Formats: sequence, C-alpha cells, structure tokens
Amino acid sequence: MTKLTSIAIFIAGIFASAHAISAEPIEVIKAVKVTEPEKVELGKMLFFEPRLSKSGYISCNSCHNLATGGVDALPTSVGHNWQQGPINSPTVLNANYMLAQFWDGRASDLQAQAAGPIENPKEMGYSHALATQTIASMPAYRAHFAKVYGDENVTIDRLTDAISTFEKTLVTPNSPFDQYLLGKQDAISVDAKAGYQLFKSKGCVSCHNGPAVGGTMYMKMGLIKPFHTNNPAEGRIAVTGKEADKFVFKVPTLRNIELTYPYFHDGSVWTLEEAVNTMADIQLGQKLSDKENLEMVAFLVSLTGDQPQITLPILPPSNKNTPRPVPFSHDPMSSKPVSSESLK
Repeated sequence: MTKLTSIAIFIAGIFASAHAISAEPIEVIKAVKVTEPEKVELGKMLFFEPRLSKSGYISCNSCHNLATGGVDALPTSVGHNWQQGPINSPTVLNANYMLAQFWDGRASDLQAQAAGPIENPKEMGYSHALATQTIASMPAYRAHFAKVYGDENVTIDRLTDAISTFEKTLVTPNSPFDQYLLGKQDAISVDAKAGYQLFKSKGCVSCHNGPAVGGTMYMKMGLIKPFHTNNPAEGRIAVTGKEADKFVFKVPTLRNIELTYPYFHDGSVWTLEEAVNTMADIQLGQKLSDKENLEMVAFLVSLTGDQPQITLPILPPSNKNTPRPVPFSHDPMSSKPVSSESLK
C-alpha cells in the first residue's frame, strides 16, 4: 500500500466519522473559549455576590450551586425570608444552549434571566436600584466596571451582562457519551449503548436532542397521560395566555442529569429510575422493563461531563455607604438608598 493510499484511507475515515456524528440526534458539546476574561471574572464575582439580595445572604449560586450540578438539589428553592419557591430550579450548566430561560421561557436569554430573581420578592427580594447602589458603593467593584465597560457606572444592564457572560462559560464537555460520539467505542458501557438505542427507538430524541440533549423546544408535561402534581405552575400559559399552552414547559437539558435531582418542574421525583419510567408512561405511553430502565439510566449517566472548575472570588468589603442587609425583618435603617454624592 502506497503512502498516498494510506493518506486517502485516513482522510476518508475522518469524513466517515464526521458524517456518523452529524447523523446522530445528540451533538458533542464543546468547551468554551473565553474571549472576555475580565468580564467573565466580574460576572463570577457577581454570581457569588449575596449582597445582590435584600437579606445579604442569597446569591445566584444559592439556587444554582456550581458544586452540585448547577442546582440546589431541592424540590423548590428557598427564597427571601425562607419563602418556598414556586418551581424547581433548573441547572445553570449549559444554559446558554436553551432557546429561552425559566421553565416557562419568559426570559429570552441569560441576561434577561439574571435580572429576574434580584427583584422577585420570593427570591432575592431586592430592587434593581438598590442592587446597583450596593455594588456601586464599593470602590473595588467600580474599578472592575471601569476596566470592563470603560467607566465606573454600575447599571443593571451591565451587571446582568457580566453575570450572563460568566454563565456562558459554564459548559460541561468531555462526557463519556461525547467521547463515544467522537469514536471512542469503549467510552461507555454496553448497557449505556443499549440505552442510547432505546432512547432513540422509543422516541425520547424527538424532544431531547442537540448539544444539550434538550432545551430547544416546549412540550406539554403529560402528553399522553395527565401528570399529577400539587405544584401551581402552569407553564407557557403564564407567558402567552393561550389555553393550549397550559402545562407546556421548556424541555430540560439531560446533560449532567444524574447530578440535577430532584426532577421535573415540581421536583417531585428523586431518582433517575423513577423519572425514566414516569416519562415513558406519561409522554410516550410505554412501559419499560426493568432491563430497559437500567439501560436507559446507564445512558443518561454517561451524559455527565467535566464540571466547571471554579476558583471562588474574593469579594470586596462593604463600607459605610453600602446599604445594610435585612436578613430577618424589616429594619428601617437597612437597605436605605444611597445618594450619588456618597458614592463618589
């Protein structure tokens, strides 16, 4: 065999592998290339900043804990004054692949999502005005904003832009299943391979596809059979007002699904085994055997990728101009608006 023939065979193999990958309903998720490191660093500080909340205790990371798969591992989140949140907290990992944010898709992108919880009385319980004043009261933050945006002005748009830029870096590449898609046949188990074939043949891929294995469409929860829950959330109808959108939710990502329990918008199911059987029943009208369930779960576990390696930021100290937190009660001396003169 000549060298030229060997090269031709090698190139043909590359094209064949690329075609095989492109033919799959699930795509390899790629590592992020950071192009704005200073904005990402500022966004990381703000993501971990509890003083964006009225209590001075709740940060973005409280509900989207990067140590636990980007979720809080609770059925519904704990908000200001220990209020129970209305819905399960979705993972922030790979969230930039979603067609919209929140279960009902009411935020068009990550920046719009970042603004919502700050002023939600059941979440962070603050206001955008007080949040920006709090950040602007600290010289170190103003210096960061000047470096990233050209001047010290702290606005809610800049604040949420920085947070969303950081969140876009929170992807989880290099899962065993990604390695399998790239041609490493022994990257996943025999059960996981069988589970993937079931995932396709049963019809799961009609909703769960693409790089995030979901997140690209809306679907009714309880398509074939009703989904029984005490959770009050009604899905897209809250956004569109259309009766047809009742109980229609954004299809969640299945990346890192073994880490993001409990499952569904009401957080009512704690194990993948039960979640798989429930979805097969109410969405597909099918009953899986114990073996099929085991194989499907093995496939889902293979979707866990490399978790973001985060060095915790050191946040600047508060000072006499920083609005005080209100962690327990309404204190008239706390969270007072700060005059623009005092911030100079």
